[in-house]
Amino acid sequence: MPAPTPTPLQSPSPGQIDATKVNAGRLGLGLTLFMRDANGLAVRVDPSHVFTKGDRVRVLLETNTDGYLYIFNTTDDGPPVMLYPDPQLDEAGNYLQAHVPFEIPSSMADQERLRWLVFDEHAGNERLYFVFTREPIAGVPIEDELINACREANPPCPWRPATAVWAQVRNQLNEPVHVDKAKKYDRPQTESEHQATTRGLGLSKSDPEPSLVMMVASSNTATLVTSLDLIHK
Repeated sequence: MPAPTPTPLQSPSPGQIDATKVNAGRLGLGLTLFMRDANGLAVRVDPSHVFTKGDRVRVLLETNTDGYLYIFNTTDDGPPVMLYPDPQLDEAGNYLQAHVPFEIPSSMADQERLRWLVFDEHAGNERLYFVFTREPIAGVPIEDELINACREANPPCPWRPATAVWAQVRNQLNEPVHVDKAKKYDRPQTESEHQATTRGLGLSKSDPEPSLVMMVASSNTATLVTSLDLIHK
C-alpha cells in the first residue's frame, strides 16, 4: 500500500469512546477501521482481515482528551514516513479536541482516489503507528515548521523522522496499554458518524463504539503509542 501522496487527511473521525470505559485522567484513543464495499459504502472491518490488491480502507479516530496526534507508516518494517500532520491539511496542525471524530483519509476529499488508502499489487505488512500526546513531540515539526521543512526538502514530504526520534516512538510501544476490542463488524458507517466527521461534531451515546479502544495504564503517562498492522497478500 503506497503512502498516500498527497495524503488525503482532514480533521475529525472514529466512533464514540464510552465514558464508562475510559478514565479521562488517562490518555485514550478509539479506532475504527472501515473498508469500502462493492457499493462504495464504508463498512466496519476486523483489523485482522487479510487485504488484497484493490481493497480500500479508512481509519476513524477519537481521543478522550485534547492533545496532539501523529501518524506514521512503515511497510515491512522499512523506513517510517509521517502521514499526519500533513503540510497540505489544516495548515500542518495536529491538535485534536476530545471526542471530536477524525478520519484518515477524509471522505470529503475532492477526488475518490484520495478518500481511501488503497492496497496495490505489492504484498506486505503495512503498519500504522498512532502517537497521541499531551504536548508536541520534540524533533517532529508541525504547523509552519513542517510546511517550511517540506518546502525545502528534496524530495519533498512525506516527512521522515530522524533515527533518534523514531527510536523514541518505538520504545514507547513497550509502555502498557489496555485494549478493548469490539466483536461486531460488517456494519456500515452511520449517518451521524459521517456528519460528525465532516462537521467537527461530537458523537452521541447511541452511535457505535470504536472497534478498538486503547488506553494507557497510568494517568502519569503523557504519550500513548500504539500500532495497527494491515496484512496485505
